[in-house]
Amino acid sequence: MSDGNFNRALLPSTPYRSGMKMGMQQMRGKAIEAFRNLIKERFPEMKEEELQELIEAFRRRV
Repeated sequence: MSDGNFNRALLPSTPYRSGMKMGMQQMRGKAIEAFRNLIKERFPEMKEEELQELIEAFRRRV
């Protein structure tokens, strides 16, 4: 009788899940960068520390 690890070792690897996670991380980074650019464009007089607070709030929600 074989155990599950032996059976799993015979199967080909499937990088689908890790690829999905990587894609989600990349899209999250792009969303945060787009948010930063939008805020800088719409509110050019905003101070850098206020901008960082908004970005952190956005990052917690994404």
